[in-house]
Amino acid sequence: MKASVKNINVAIIAHVDHGKTTLVDGLLKQSHIFRENQQVGELIMDSNDQERERGITILAKNTAIIYRGIKINIIDTPGHADFGGEVERVLNMADGCILLIDAVEGPMPQTRFVLQKALELNLQPIVIINKIDRRDARIDQVLEWTQDLFLELATTEEHLNFPVLYAIGRDGVAMYHPDDERISLEPLFETIVNTIPAPIVDTQAPLQMLVAALPNTFVAHINRDGVTSRQKINLVLTYKGLQRQEVSEAIAGDIVALTGIPNANIGETIADVDYPEALPTIAITEPTLKMTFSVNTSPFAGREGKYPTSRQLRARLYRELETNVSLRVEDGNTPDEFIVSGRGELHLSVLIESMRRDGYEFQVSRPEVITRQDATDQLLEPIEQLVIDTRDTYIGVLTETLALRKAQLTNMTNDGAGNVRLEYRIPTRGLIGFRNAFLTLTQGNGAMSSILIGFEPWLGKIGTARMGALIASETGTTVTYGLNNAQQRGDTFIEPGTPVYEGMIIGLNSRPADLEVNVCKEKQKTNIRSSTSEIAVRLTPPVLLSLEQSLDFLNNDELVEVTPQNIRLRKRYLTQHERARARSME
Repeated sequence: MKASVKNINVAIIAHVDHGKTTLVDGLLKQSHIFRENQQVGELIMDSNDQERERGITILAKNTAIIYRGIKINIIDTPGHADFGGEVERVLNMADGCILLIDAVEGPMPQTRFVLQKALELNLQPIVIINKIDRRDARIDQVLEWTQDLFLELATTEEHLNFPVLYAIGRDGVAMYHPDDERISLEPLFETIVNTIPAPIVDTQAPLQMLVAALPNTFVAHINRDGVTSRQKINLVLTYKGLQRQEVSEAIAGDIVALTGIPNANIGETIADVDYPEALPTIAITEPTLKMTFSVNTSPFAGREGKYPTSRQLRARLYRELETNVSLRVEDGNTPDEFIVSGRGELHLSVLIESMRRDGYEFQVSRPEVITRQDATDQLLEPIEQLVIDTRDTYIGVLTETLALRKAQLTNMTNDGAGNVRLEYRIPTRGLIGFRNAFLTLTQGNGAMSSILIGFEPWLGKIGTARMGALIASETGTTVTYGLNNAQQRGDTFIEPGTPVYEGMIIGLNSRPADLEVNVCKEKQKTNIRSSTSEIAVRLTPPVLLSLEQSLDFLNNDELVEVTPQNIRLRKRYLTQHERARARSME
């Protein structure tokens, strides 16, 4: 017998930084999940260390609230395109979605992506135009753009019948109209209950779900290859606020967590042991970038990491595949190398940072695009839509730089107040290393985002505009005198007292060629005293690169050495003789 249950499953989706997690904070606080005197802070769902540091959501998470006796399961999803696999993984658990759109930026590349995935699953959408209190908010224009986006992506007439609310997520208020009194999120609660359909389930049918079960009951576990095994469930847990609660049974349509099934992976099915029928697996978009992870081979190898061996590195990478659905790992050309593929630089850098914090020591190569071949053996490469918001004074330098990276301008809009939005089609390899250049060219007055739109024929060679590297010529500890000499030839990345080794990159040359410098060289002592001899040498503060900036900096013959304590840049071949021999063999 099919019937609806008193559960509503809703996913909150949006482009990065449009206010999803802040809105979830408001929903949790106003649903009285917490005690009156309980201190919960902000960005409650962003519990991961990297999420709090970067200010973005990386992993999709579940929570639940009770409103008017109805349980609302809320799924908070990442907004960055690199973590689109997390969105694809969890959307099929929802019956509706809340699409947040910034009142200034409007629909962005990831907005299109998440909405397209939601409509493909026939989810009932609710649109919220958020941050309407911003000084430069353009509510009517953003609503018009949103309607155009729905007209483009909708596949049925019902998709065009969506309610629109206006919100200030930071203040915890939502309105049916921008001019309504700003009181609470009550309009959003009511809209969820009245708009999102409850799951239609057959409570008499055999068990079949991606995640659910009855406790202490034998079930069938069906993996992606269709192999069925008999397993036993120990506990069933449901969500209430930020907590998990043990329950004696779970009804179809709810979102639950299970314990007791070993080797279960995302996308596999748990079913009734007498009716082991698999559900459709979750389709995840393929990766676009790859990097080589390998054992650290620098002279400092083994000094700072807890897990430096290839066996430990391999086990950690393959273990990541159990939860990171967008990731791919394969063995490399040697036992010490592994090819790791992901959805973008940020996706891979989050993995690198997580491993570094876990105590792993390794080295990584420059990101490379993953190419394909069509039926005629023509080489295809990934193409992305790039959206840039900046001031009109930077159009010239951006256009010149992007033209060298094979980008094609497809649209440009100006709001008449000096703000401009530029839209490009650009190969993914043209974006490698562009983020650092973008921040420099716009002097920090800009925002950029991109998303994969498909594969097209190879567009030819892309030249690099980066200058040469300053390379340490010997192993030792840097001193002020040596660094001062290096700063006369370019920008340095390290401070005095830093241990270095031959072949380590310590700065950026002011000329195109690489240059070896001795940063460990001390000033020679003499018997002659000078009236100015006691004046200390003043160094220019070094440019300290983050992990993402280090990956952007790399050329093909360079690596990033990653340890729990340091991130170092180095040449693939450490000695000058090895580098000369490698160049002669190219």
